Amino acid sequence: MAGDGLVFHELSFVPEGDEVVVGRLDTGSYAVFPADGAELLRQLMRGMTLGAAADWYETTFGEDADLPDFVTTLRELGFIDEEDRARPAAPAPQVRLRGLGRAAFSAPAWVLYGAVVGGWTWAVIARPDLAPHPGQIFFTHSLLVVQLVITLGQVPLLLLHEGFHILAGRRLGLPTRLSVSNRLTYIVAETQINGLLSVPRAKRYLPFFAGMVCDGVVFAVLGLVADLTRNPGGSFSLAGRLCLGLAFTVAVRMLWQLQLYLRTDLYYVAATAWNCYDLHDAGMTLMKNRVWRFMNRPDRIVDEEKWTPRDRRVGAFYGPFIVLGYGAFAAITVFVSVPVTVNYVSIAGRALGSGGVDASFWDAVLSLCMNVAQIVALVVLSRRKRRNQKSAHSLTSSSPEVELA
Repeated sequence: MAGDGLVFHELSFVPEGDEVVVGRLDTGSYAVFPADGAELLRQLMRGMTLGAAADWYETTFGEDADLPDFVTTLRELGFIDEEDRARPAAPAPQVRLRGLGRAAFSAPAWVLYGAVVGGWTWAVIARPDLAPHPGQIFFTHSLLVVQLVITLGQVPLLLLHEGFHILAGRRLGLPTRLSVSNRLTYIVAETQINGLLSVPRAKRYLPFFAGMVCDGVVFAVLGLVADLTRNPGGSFSLAGRLCLGLAFTVAVRMLWQLQLYLRTDLYYVAATAWNCYDLHDAGMTLMKNRVWRFMNRPDRIVDEEKWTPRDRRVGAFYGPFIVLGYGAFAAITVFVSVPVTVNYVSIAGRALGSGGVDASFWDAVLSLCMNVAQIVALVVLSRRKRRNQKSAHSLTSSSPEVELA
């Protein structure tokens, strides 16, 4: 597609109110254009020369268009094909697992998911000891076994969570990419589905919710297995206790989604519902700017024009949601992290202070070493993430990558 010597890649145009999200599905480069800018781009893609496009814009909208600056912005976004225009167009990449994605979110699948969650709800009402609590983590006396099973057991569960994100995206024909990163003190797996911005807003919700759907079903399945494998006297078997330990970590991961300041799946749901593209940064900046104005520090105030008007309007009242996210973090710390840590330290302290170098002593030592290794891994991931982070802002308010954790 060319205009005045310009060759354009295949671009998607998705209207969002008074604006249009334009982007490349193959690279995940997207930007928010005003409606007139998007229409000007369409005219160039149809073959209109720059001179004719300038005349058309002035006649249609009653003002001059800065075409050189506009073209520069298009180049920065990667919308203009700089290669030889005579080369054959590359075939569209095939998206694998699309059929599996449709099956995973078909009507029969939803009935099955509902039945599993409903069955767990019925069971926990009848037998409250199935309800999650921090003590379920320590399903055996060995700290090392607990840590190995919980840590390694989370790997397939995390991959299943991300797999649901991937299938929800593949179901729409969108490419996805899986990576490992960190969010503050958490090591997380992330699924990047930048192509979501190329589909209508109503179709984006399922890929955002898919991971939480998976967590809810997995949590219910683990609880039901624990209930069905009870000992004859009604106590939980070792397999049942293990399932409850894993189920507790899944429950914590679902609560973790409430920490919107970490840009969790729920954050993207909220941003999509409010039709925003960079709500977190806009909300944080507006909140900080209020503080600097109150403290009479205009030198610290950040220019708010770099965000779309919609982001600024919604960001003005998004601050309390950020505070609620920190409240969720505090609640998880008080009711989950602290009890688990106290229990862990108590068990390890008794083993190390027993006065003998026995199996429990080495069990505690190896468990502590594993904790140190996890901290080192977190530091390495944090440094790598800071090194790889790039901030690319253009005159058209580009959108950040969509990363679902």
